[in-house]
This record gives sequence, C-alpha cells and structure tokens, in this order.
Amino acid sequence: MAANLDPKPGRWVLPLVVLAMIAFTYFFVSELPEASPDTTLAGATTTTALPGDTTPGDSEGDAGGANAEETRAYLDAVAAINDKLALGNTEIITVNTGFDADPKEIAYDDAEPRLDKVKTDTETLSDQLAALTAPAGLETNHETLKTTMAAAATAADQALTGLRSTDSGDARRQAVESYTAAATGFAAEVVKIREAAGDS
Repeated sequence: MAANLDPKPGRWVLPLVVLAMIAFTYFFVSELPEASPDTTLAGATTTTALPGDTTPGDSEGDAGGANAEETRAYLDAVAAINDKLALGNTEIITVNTGFDADPKEIAYDDAEPRLDKVKTDTETLSDQLAALTAPAGLETNHETLKTTMAAAATAADQALTGLRSTDSGDARRQAVESYTAAATGFAAEVVKIREAAGDS
C-alpha cells in the first residue's frame, strides 16, 4: 500500500478556488464594453452650444435694449412735439386776446401773419407726428395723438379763416378754444403714453 505523501490534501482546495475566482473576475471585466466619452452621470445636466449659437437671453437682452432705445427716442420726439404745440397754443391765445382787446393790443396786420404761422407750424407738427412709428403697445395712444393733433391743425386753420372773414369774431374765438382743447388733450395723452411705457 502506497504511503500518502500529503496527509492534508484539502488544504489546496481554498487556494485553487481563490485562483479560479480571480481568473473569472479578470475574464468578466475584460469583456465589459468601454465607457463612452459622451456618457454622463445620472442627474448631470450639460448644455452644448453649437457654433453660431447664442446663449439664451443674449438676443433677448439685445432686443430689449434696442426696444428700449426706440421707445426712448419715440417718447423724446413726442415730448418735443408737445412742447411746440403748447407754444402754439400760447401764441394763438395771445393773438386772439390782443385782437379782441378794447382798445386793440394787436392790430389785424400783426394778428394775421401770426395766426398764419401758428397754422403752418401746427401742420408741420402733424406731419412730424405722422412720421413717427409707435413702439409695440403704444399704437392706440399714438392714434389718439394723431387725431388730437389733426383737431389742432383744423382749429388753427379755422381761427385764421375767422380772422380773415367778416364774422363778428365768434368763429375765430371758438376755433381758438378748440385749439386749446386739442393742445390740452394732446398733453394729457403724452402723460398716458409715458405711463404705458413705464416712463412716468
């Protein structure tokens, strides 16, 4: 009977099992697909801008700035027209009052060219207003300004016509009152426009 040279053969079982596990793990891991460079962790959020793209908000900011400049230019132009219309109103009242004074403070030869200038200046203001483009949201207010300015131009023409006529003066006086009402209405609408544009 042959002698057993290794009295504890079971002691080799554990190392063999461990070696087999290492070999299996190596083989399993080597067979896994490589991670893609585009792979992102769950919950990570990235934004890739394509060439020529702009960051959201940049174009809006530029547009907002452009709109603000256009609105400011419009408000300034309307304010300038309003100031000139107020001067025209002062002039037409001054001429009318002076012409009606007893004794007259303003003679016909002086009143006629002055009222003619008010008429011409008001028509010019009407043209300047019509040439303006109202910013978005102010279109209705702009139409009101145009209507009011047209009324002022008509009143100026009627005041001059009344002065040149043989009328007792009632037509001229009524026209001057209409001019004042139009100028007052124009100024009130300018205030509304500024409030609507957030410029109050």
